Amino acid sequence: MDAALPPLTASTLYLVATPIGNLEDITLRALRVLRECDVVAAEDTRHSGQLLKHFGISKPLLSYFQFNEAKRSEEIIERLRRGEKVALVTDAGSPGISDPGERVVKAAIAAGFRVEAVAGTCALIAGLTASGLPTDEFHFVGFLPHKSGQRRNKLESLKTVGGTLVFYESPYRIEKLLGELNEVYPERDVVLARELTKKFEEFLRGKPAQLLEIAAKRSLKGEFVVLVSSAA
Repeated sequence: MDAALPPLTASTLYLVATPIGNLEDITLRALRVLRECDVVAAEDTRHSGQLLKHFGISKPLLSYFQFNEAKRSEEIIERLRRGEKVALVTDAGSPGISDPGERVVKAAIAAGFRVEAVAGTCALIAGLTASGLPTDEFHFVGFLPHKSGQRRNKLESLKTVGGTLVFYESPYRIEKLLGELNEVYPERDVVLARELTKKFEEFLRGKPAQLLEIAAKRSLKGEFVVLVSSAA
């Protein structure tokens, strides 16, 4: 079957989506790109190294994360100039979605190189489609600012935005977010999508106050996709 597939294109940046939990969610195309590329630019080389090892893939790894984006972008562009095929991966999900990648994509396009998305799992879509909230229109916010005043201002500014609101949140701030949602959006429906695609995947649904009661009785662990219904 592989013999009928076209080879990877030289001087191309491949944005490869990786599993967000369940390793079975890797795509056949992602595996082929990772096997055939010249180098893998990874958010965390140790994490991605384990992923590659699991699938029997051995490739040079280039560290690429938030605080060295500028320097690494230049290096990746130089590799593309040499005709290399570069696969960009993050720790989980689609590169550029609340993860490093946006800067190097802009740089590659500005330099005239081809960028190709190798689609796959994304926590945003997994959480939204299974939430039970409207999917015809949604607004992805990603992670809110850490500072309380900035977080509150951001939530207030979203009151008039149409469609389902989608946030990412860590287990360390989930109760704080629920408290803020209870103040700003007390009557809206909220869905907490926890540990998506993993063994303990769970969807908790209710008003912010109801979810706060649940959080007070048990420890809510794992990474969260938080979805909020639109204004009536």
